[in-house]
Amino acid sequence: MRSTEIRQTFFDFFTERGHRPVPSSPLIPADPTLLLANAGMNQFKPYFLNEAEPEFQRAVSVQKCARTSDIENVGRTTRHATFFEMLGNFSFGDYFKPEAISWAWQLFTEGYGLDPDRLWITVYVDDDESEDIWRSIGVRPDRIQRLGMADNYWSMGVPGPCGPSSELCYDRGPAFGSEGGPAADDERYVELWNLVFMQSIRGEGPAKTGYPILGQLPSKNIDTGLGLDRLAAILQDVTTVCQTDLLAPTLETVQGLAGRRFPGHDGSEESVSFQVVTEHARSIAFLIADGVLPSNEGRGYILRRLMRRSIRHARLLGVTDPVLPAVTASVVANLGPAWPELPAQAALIEQVVSAEEETFGRTLRQGTRLLDAAIGRARGAGSATLPGETAFELHDTYGFPVDMTVEAARAAGLSVDEERFRTLLEEQQRRAKTHGRGRTAAALARLDAYREISAKSGLTEFVGYDATEADSAVVAVLVEGRSVDRAAQGQEVEVMLRRTPFYAEGGGQVGDIGRVLTDGGVIEVTDTRPGVAGLSVHIGRVASGEVRVGDDVLAEVDASRRAAVERSHSATHVLHAMLRRVLGDHARQQGSLVDAGRLRFDFAHFSAVKDGQLDTISTLINDALTADPEVKVWRTSRAEAEAAGATAMFGEKYGDVVRVVDIGDFSRELCGGTHVAHGAAVGPVRILSESSVGASLRRIEALTGQDALRHFDRERRLLDELVGLLGVPQDKAVATLTRRLRALGDAERRFARMRQAELSAEAERLAAGARDVGSGWLVATRVSEVDRDELRSLAGSVLGRRGAAPGAVVLAAEVDGKAALVAGVTDGLARRDVAARDLLDGAAREIGGGAGGRGAIANAGGRHVERLDAALRLAADAAVRHLGADGS
Repeated sequence: MRSTEIRQTFFDFFTERGHRPVPSSPLIPADPTLLLANAGMNQFKPYFLNEAEPEFQRAVSVQKCARTSDIENVGRTTRHATFFEMLGNFSFGDYFKPEAISWAWQLFTEGYGLDPDRLWITVYVDDDESEDIWRSIGVRPDRIQRLGMADNYWSMGVPGPCGPSSELCYDRGPAFGSEGGPAADDERYVELWNLVFMQSIRGEGPAKTGYPILGQLPSKNIDTGLGLDRLAAILQDVTTVCQTDLLAPTLETVQGLAGRRFPGHDGSEESVSFQVVTEHARSIAFLIADGVLPSNEGRGYILRRLMRRSIRHARLLGVTDPVLPAVTASVVANLGPAWPELPAQAALIEQVVSAEEETFGRTLRQGTRLLDAAIGRARGAGSATLPGETAFELHDTYGFPVDMTVEAARAAGLSVDEERFRTLLEEQQRRAKTHGRGRTAAALARLDAYREISAKSGLTEFVGYDATEADSAVVAVLVEGRSVDRAAQGQEVEVMLRRTPFYAEGGGQVGDIGRVLTDGGVIEVTDTRPGVAGLSVHIGRVASGEVRVGDDVLAEVDASRRAAVERSHSATHVLHAMLRRVLGDHARQQGSLVDAGRLRFDFAHFSAVKDGQLDTISTLINDALTADPEVKVWRTSRAEAEAAGATAMFGEKYGDVVRVVDIGDFSRELCGGTHVAHGAAVGPVRILSESSVGASLRRIEALTGQDALRHFDRERRLLDELVGLLGVPQDKAVATLTRRLRALGDAERRFARMRQAELSAEAERLAAGARDVGSGWLVATRVSEVDRDELRSLAGSVLGRRGAAPGAVVLAAEVDGKAALVAGVTDGLARRDVAARDLLDGAAREIGGGAGGRGAIANAGGRHVERLDAALRLAADAAVRHLGADGS
């Protein structure tokens, strides 16, 4: 059975049983506790927590999932993958264990035709009810095993919904491992389908076991996950997930690049490399298609790690040419019919992986040079071991794979202190986790408060599309994150209203500011943000009087600021459209900031936008807006909006009914923000800059409306001043300024040569005037009309002219109204363990400063210029003592 049929069979089975088909959410989740979508239930979490009311009580989906917790197992087991499609059926307070269990058994044995005698069941250690249900439908008692929290109590790995689970496992036979059921061998008895009885809430703690259960969910729910890869491997009778029709074409591509056949899952390193390159290619393509770009942190780091592991394993297979463009293209071709975002973003995928592979090639070359130097130092010191610190620096700073370090060291006859490397890596990961836990705990505590408010008072009615003020009532007040009945003048507060005209920050648009007026007080609102879904949080300060829960209020948005924000938001949509027109469809939005009078727009592109292209984009934007296109807003289903060509922003979560914003006939986007009614209302748009903010990620910053006009005025005034200074007409200003700058540059170069000659002559004079001290020589004098760099250069030149015999130079000068000293010592004096800084410690204290520098040259500075001569004498005395230290 092919994967397309497996998906369809699943959908048909559950739609016949009243389940609503729900599209996969993006891999970039709306949940702030997750980097990437890692389970089918992620998008339904608000329903489980009662934060939102579902329009349906039963759902079925195929969810894109990414998990890298088991990345090292890819290729070493037959079943692990970093990306997979999770088939799932869900119940939100509707059916529970009996239906979930009986339907799973029916679909497996009848729908997919799996042999009941090869199915095994696991249940949570104290879940008698589930075991009884399994027995009642005919499962033999000896095929049911009870396992603990790590295996049969499921959560997302972070605080949130959880519950005991029951897994359906398939016996693949003796060739895959020993007997004894899933408890004995999870490679032979592979888990296919996990039925989670979602009924509890977990707290902070380890990902899989040992975390506290904080309480029960408002209702009992069902969340199931069936891995398409694993089921396809069984139904298609292949050994590994890489050999299913989901990945077989990509495996074929890897074999072509390597020039040899996949040896099968034989446990060899060659076999592992074939599977890593194949499996990671799919993850890479899907992550980029969903808006993830490589970086050194967060989800971007996950993508970069996957790409670099793929390249590394391709090199182990002997592939020296670029590998990622070919393997990701095979993913797009094979899975594009099922996942249209892949062909839609094919150009972007190719550009990102090509750029990253080229970058990593440079990293490998740089890392190899650094590693060769480290190996040389180790050999020179007579050591047989490369320090773990070296391996960690190469890994952490340069992205150089540690296994490559180990291999290169082994070839040089050295070992690597891998234990020390692991210690440093664990310390780094522990620091990151501690920091992350602190942020997560604070965020969760605040979310809990918002959930309580939402459950008690309902969601906020937003009326801000049509008005900037509204009558309302206070439903909750938070002070320092705690719910209070009232807040007094001067207190910082978070206020929730029954209805509001204030737009809560979202989709790049900043939150509204303004005032909330009660009979007894005024709240100055400085920001508006979303709490839980549908709850708006007004952040501000009680400016006068007090505010109480239950107060009737008048909510007033700062209308002029809102209008400026709307101009920027509409301009952002037009910018997006024109970028794609000029650069190509791949130049899609990756993030934005829409603020009053200004905007910041991040988009995917593989190189800097050329000046000519930027000028064209700017002209297209302003021409389009000057034509005064109508801005239309309409609502429809997500599917119909996308069919009509609407663009969705990466990482945004949309409901079944979406809001579409059309600007003329050139821009159509899904958008929940506020906009102008006609394009001309935006006014002029002035692009200020275009820059890089990451690999294949560019940023444009621009001004809009009155802010753009003010900027034009500043530029005009600046031009008028320049023209006045040059004394020429405007049309000759550039040519005149170019000539004068060229002449100035020539003059500066001539002056530098003359100055260098002066300093050289001064150094010659000082070196010739050195006095004999002990067994060496000393120059100690005050000089004038030098800056700090020249003072240091002068000291170095004196040393160079005197040779390596023991000697010292101490120079003092007043520089920019402060005291400055420089000391230098020759190699002959340095061999007596004398450093230049040793001459300046007392002198530095004398002028009220400190000394710095290592080795042959040191410097000191301080505020007491009047003590400079005394400080020079102290430094000279110190030099005399050191020069006489040999007893001569």
